Amino acid sequence: MSAIMFETVGSTQARPATRRFYVAMAAVFVLIAFTGFIATYWAKVATGTFTGAPILHLHGALFFSWTLFFLVQTVLVASGRTLDHRSWGLAGISLATAMAFTVVLAAINSIRVAGLIGMADEARRFSYVSLSGVVLFAAFMTAAIVWVKRADLHKRLMILAMIPLMHASVARFFMLLFAPPDAKGPPPVFVSVPPGLAVDLLLVAAIVYDWRTRGRPHPVYLIGGALLLADQLLAVPISATPTWMAIATWVQSLAG
Repeated sequence: MSAIMFETVGSTQARPATRRFYVAMAAVFVLIAFTGFIATYWAKVATGTFTGAPILHLHGALFFSWTLFFLVQTVLVASGRTLDHRSWGLAGISLATAMAFTVVLAAINSIRVAGLIGMADEARRFSYVSLSGVVLFAAFMTAAIVWVKRADLHKRLMILAMIPLMHASVARFFMLLFAPPDAKGPPPVFVSVPPGLAVDLLLVAAIVYDWRTRGRPHPVYLIGGALLLADQLLAVPISATPTWMAIATWVQSLAG
């Protein structure tokens, strides 16, 4: 308890090493978000060969902007500009809300496109990965807002919120390495598990850093990490249930 109190009281005067760690984590998120989509998005956009729906451009722009925004916000805190960080907080909430809507719209688009080749059910099952991910993102974001005055909780909840956002980027690396060249339509849900576990290594790094600097990992990481791991490991059985298929069909119906 005393360690947590010390961290809370002294959060505005965090040690330089701690500041560098969080800035480095934010920079890694930007790097992963950009490089993961080089082959499947950025290169195709640059050459005019990307054929996806317009919603995918908006979705990508918002998500990549968020990673940059997260980096800037982290730098503001690290440089002692906490008031500026908080002033931009409302913009961050608006951006995160817009991102959540585009996840739903992108999932609907994926189901529609898959339906054209007779794979709508496969797309509905795979939509669990993105839709459950955005639910976790929203939950961690909401908790971070609620505890915005508790720096020890807020900054760790924001790290947790970034983890599910990295899933799609890391999955692109796996796809380039292991996907058959003639693969069509949405992949089976089980292929989402290895990239998810790989993304969890970022959280492991944060836990190890806590262990070295605090003597133990923060409870927020343990609880949040358990939720992330459960979501990833249960994706296959849950996505195959009639309940999830009904939810995915309802989500699809939102487009009319």
